[in-house]
Amino acid sequence: MEYQLSQIAAIVGGGFSGTDSTVQSVVTDSRSLTCELGTGPMFVAMCGANHDSHDFIGEMRARGVRAFLTERAVDAAPGCGYVVVRNAIEALQRLASYHRAQFRGTVVGITGSNGKTVIKEWIAEELPAGMKCYRSPKSYNSQLGVPLSVLMLEGDERLAIFEAGISKPGEMERLERIIRPDVVVFTSIGDAHQENFLNLDQKCLEKMILARGASRIVYHSHYEPLGRMIAAHFAGRKLYDAAAFPRVPEAVVGNEASRRNAQIVEAFCAAMDFPEPAFSSAPEVAMRLEVKEGINDSVLINDAYNLDLNSLALALDYLHNVALSRRRTLVLSDIAQSGLSDDELYGRVAGMVARAGIDTFIGIGPKLKRYASLFACEREFFASTGECIARIGRDAVAGRAVLLKGAREFRFERLAHALARKSHTTVLEVDLDAMIHNLNYFRAQLSPRTKLVAMVKAGSYGTGDFEVAQMLQHEGVDYLAVAFADEGVLLRERGIAMPIVVLNAAADSFDLMIANRLEPEIYGFRSLDDFAAAVSHAGEARYPIHLKLDTGMHRLGFMEEEIGRLCEVLPTRPEVKVASVFSHLNCADMPEEDAYTRAQIARFDRMSGAVAASLPYPVLRHTANSAAIERFPEAQYDMCRLGLGLYGFGWRHNDALRPVSTLRTRIVQIRRLAAGETVGYGRAGRLTRPSVVATIPVGYADGLDRRLGCGRWSVRVGGEAAPVVGRICMDSCMIDITDVHGVAEGDEVLIFSPAAGNDPEAMARVLGTIPYEVMTSVSGRVKRIYLKE
Repeated sequence: MEYQLSQIAAIVGGGFSGTDSTVQSVVTDSRSLTCELGTGPMFVAMCGANHDSHDFIGEMRARGVRAFLTERAVDAAPGCGYVVVRNAIEALQRLASYHRAQFRGTVVGITGSNGKTVIKEWIAEELPAGMKCYRSPKSYNSQLGVPLSVLMLEGDERLAIFEAGISKPGEMERLERIIRPDVVVFTSIGDAHQENFLNLDQKCLEKMILARGASRIVYHSHYEPLGRMIAAHFAGRKLYDAAAFPRVPEAVVGNEASRRNAQIVEAFCAAMDFPEPAFSSAPEVAMRLEVKEGINDSVLINDAYNLDLNSLALALDYLHNVALSRRRTLVLSDIAQSGLSDDELYGRVAGMVARAGIDTFIGIGPKLKRYASLFACEREFFASTGECIARIGRDAVAGRAVLLKGAREFRFERLAHALARKSHTTVLEVDLDAMIHNLNYFRAQLSPRTKLVAMVKAGSYGTGDFEVAQMLQHEGVDYLAVAFADEGVLLRERGIAMPIVVLNAAADSFDLMIANRLEPEIYGFRSLDDFAAAVSHAGEARYPIHLKLDTGMHRLGFMEEEIGRLCEVLPTRPEVKVASVFSHLNCADMPEEDAYTRAQIARFDRMSGAVAASLPYPVLRHTANSAAIERFPEAQYDMCRLGLGLYGFGWRHNDALRPVSTLRTRIVQIRRLAAGETVGYGRAGRLTRPSVVATIPVGYADGLDRRLGCGRWSVRVGGEAAPVVGRICMDSCMIDITDVHGVAEGDEVLIFSPAAGNDPEAMARVLGTIPYEVMTSVSGRVKRIYLKE
C-alpha cells in the first residue's frame, strides 16, 4: 500500500495534525522489528484492557517512525504526523476496506472451523505457473489480522486469498465488509469457538455472511448442517460441492479429512477454470513455525512454511524476539513468483537482512548467489540445499539463533533435520499460541492495574524453560517465578532480563541469586537474617525480597502472631526492600472449602495490610492463583499468580482454555499375533482375539506412568483409540491397533494431546492425580518443540 498520512485521516474519518508523510506499512506491536523491516511505517497506538501502546510512541519515534494513528491526542514532535481516531482497530478496518476496493484482481475468502490455512496453502501450490498471488500470512484471520493482511496487498496480484476466522456473532459482518470476496471457500464446520454461539446452525449462518456478495461458492456437503444451509441460501449462485469431485486415492492421501480437503481444492480449481490439480501426495504444510534445540548449543527456528517478502518479515521479527543476546544467522533460499524483478526483489531482501541485524547470511540457490554483493554481513552461498548440508561451517551455527526460511522446492526439512539436536523419536510439542491465548483469557479477568506473575517452575510445568519464559517476557508479564535458584540462573544465562522470584530460596544459594539478580521468597526470620547478611557481604542494599505469609496452608511463611515482630524488624534491615507480600490460597479450586478460602483472604488482608503499613514505601500484595482469579475477584489485590491456567487447565474443565502440550511418537514395529499370545513383562497382556500390536518408543523413563498399562490408557493413532497392551516398559510400550485400519510403521501416535479423552486431564483422572503431575513427569530426554504462528 502507499498513502499519504493526511489521505489516511480522510479515509478513516480521523483528525490530522503535524507533518504529512508517505505510509507504506503498518506497525501495531512496539516490540516487533516491523518498523525496521518495512518502509514508510505508521505506528498504530491502541488502549487495551491490560496495556496502552500510546506509552511507546516516544520509543517508536526514536526508531525512526514519523507517522502515527492514535486513539487520543499525544504530545507532538517535530517532523511527525498524527491521525487521531476513536477506535484504532475500526480505523484500520475502514482503511483496509478502502484498500480492498482499489484491488482489481480476484479475491478469495476462506472460512470454516478447521483447515483454513491448510487449504489456503494447498490452493497456492496448485496455481497456474507464473500467476502472482497474495495469501494472508499464516492465520491472520482475526478482527485485527484481516485488515493488516489486506493492507499488505501491493495491488498487482491476480489473486488474493484471505482467511476469515470468527469466535462470536457480529464478527463476520465486519470482516466481510473488508474482504468482499468474489469467491468463498468453506472448509469444515465443527465445535471450535462454539461456546459463543447458541448452536451449530447459528455459527453456520454467521460464517455464511462472508459469501453475501460472492459469485462462486465452494463447499463440501459432508459437513452438515453447513452443506444443506449453503445449498438452500445460495441457490442462485454458482455452487461447487466438493463431494461431487473425485476422491484422491488413500495411497496418495491417507487421512480422511485430508482427502476431503483435496476435493475442496479440486472444486476450487474448477470454479476458477484452473487446470485440474495433479495430486501426488498431501502437501507438507508446516502449519506453524517451530523452535527447537539445534546442534552446538544453537536455537533453530524452522519456518519453511511459505516464502515471500511478507512472511520473511514476520520470521525475521520472530528471530529478533528469540535471539536476545545470541548472534543471528539467516538461511534463505531463492524466492519464486514474487511478481518483482530480481533486481528489486533481492535488493529489498538485502535491505531487510541489514535492518534485522543479521550477523551471518547463508543463501541457497543461483539467484541469491548472483546478488551476493548486496549483503554486507558475513555471508556464504550454496547452489543447493544438499551442498549447504555438506559444507555449512560450525561457526555459522554454534551458539546462535538460526532461522531457516526456504521455498518448498528447496526441501529445507532436510536442512532442519541436519541442524537439529538429535534425540529419540518421542517429542513434546508446546503450542505457544495456545499459551498466549490462555494468558490473555486470565488477563481479561483482571483489572487494568493488576500485575501478573507467571509460574515457570519445574521447567514451566514440563513444557520447557527458556522458550516459555522468552514468550512471557515478550508478552509483558511482570514477574516470573521459579522454584529453585538454578532455574533462575539458567533463564538469566539465556538472556531473560525481567524480574524473577525464587520460591524455594535456600541460604546456600543466596550468593548465586544476588549475582544473577534473582529475588528470594523470605518465609521466616532466619531466612531474612541470612539473606540480609548475604546482601551486605555483596556490598548491596535495598535488595528486593518477597515475604511469604502463612494464612492456613502451613507449608512456609510467617504466621499471624509473628507479624508484629516482622513489622518491627523490617525497618531495621536497610539491606533489603520488600517488593511484595503474598500467600497461597490452597483450596481456591474447591467450592466445598469456600468458607475456609474466604477466611484465608481475610487473614491475608489483615497480615499483609499490617506489613504494608509498617513500611515507608509501597509494596505489592498478592494471593490469588489461577483458580482464585476466576472464583475470587476480591482477592486480586495488586498482583495475581498464573500457574496451571497458563498451560490450559482451569479449576474445573474449561473449554475456553487451550491445553498447550502434545506428547507424540511414532510406531517402530507392527506384528500380527494370534489369540492366546501374551505381550510384555510378566505376560501381563493376554490377547483374547487375533490382534495387530504395535511397539512405540515411549516408556516410564519418558514420563508414561506404569499404571497406564494393561488397557488403562489409550493413545491415538489416526484419530482412533489404541489401548496400551501389557505393562509399560522403561523405554517403550505396546499398543493394540487391531481396530485402526491402514496403519503402517512410522505412523504418528499421540500419547496425550488437547483432544478430549486424550488430554492430560483425562490421563490424570485415570491415575487419580492432577494434570500438574502428568505434565511435569515428561522427562528431560524428551525433546521439546515449540510451535508459533
